[in-house]
Amino acid sequence: MSKRHLLRFESKHDALLPRPAFARRVARNFAVASALIGASLLGGMTGYHLTEDMGRIDAFANASMILSGMGPLEPLKTPGGKLFAGAYALYSGLVLVMASGVVLAPIVHRMFHRFHLEEDAGQ
Repeated sequence: MSKRHLLRFESKHDALLPRPAFARRVARNFAVASALIGASLLGGMTGYHLTEDMGRIDAFANASMILSGMGPLEPLKTPGGKLFAGAYALYSGLVLVMASGVVLAPIVHRMFHRFHLEEDAGQ
C-alpha cells in the first residue's frame, strides 16, 4: 500500500507522472493558489471597508494594489485603517510567496524528479 502525502507528489523511486496527470496537478495547485489570493482579496476589501469606510470599488482597488505589492491608492485617514493596511501589507507579502510556491511546486518537483530518474538510469 502506497503512503499518501499531503502534496501527493510521487517519490524519486516512482515513475514520472504522465502529462495529463501532471496537467491536472498544475491546474489543482493553480486553483488552490487562486482561492488563497481570492480569499485574501476579500479579506482586504472587508478590512478597508470597515476601517476606512471605503466603498466596494475603492476597497477592491486598494486591497488589490496592496496584495500585488504596489501600495495603496488613497491616503489612509484613520489610525485603525493605517494599522490594518500595515498588517495587510505584511500578510500580503507572505501570501504572494506562498501562492508562488504552490504554483511552482509541481513544476520544480517534476524537474527534480526527472533529474533523479536520469541519474538512477545512468548508474
